[in-house]
Amino acid sequence: MKISEIIIIGLLIYNLITFLIMGIDKFLAKKEKRRISEATLLVNAYTLGGIGILLGMLVFRHKIRKAKFIILVPIAVIVNTVAFVGIYAILG
Repeated sequence: MKISEIIIIGLLIYNLITFLIMGIDKFLAKKEKRRISEATLLVNAYTLGGIGILLGMLVFRHKIRKAKFIILVPIAVIVNTVAFVGIYAILG
């Protein structure tokens, strides 16, 4: 297996995890339990998990009214895409 394939699989798994984190936070919000901090969610978005966070926002309808998330998460996806293309160009 090539390094580029390993990177892609790793990113897919990480984005699945960030997607699930959004679902868990939505579940906790509905149950009025202790939540995952917004800072943690945004850090996950900027550490190559932007697509998972964005999809989680849309699927779970979570954080979709928060200006911070509406602005920063799409920027994270762009930053993630640029970083991925750069990594893939170097290692792929």
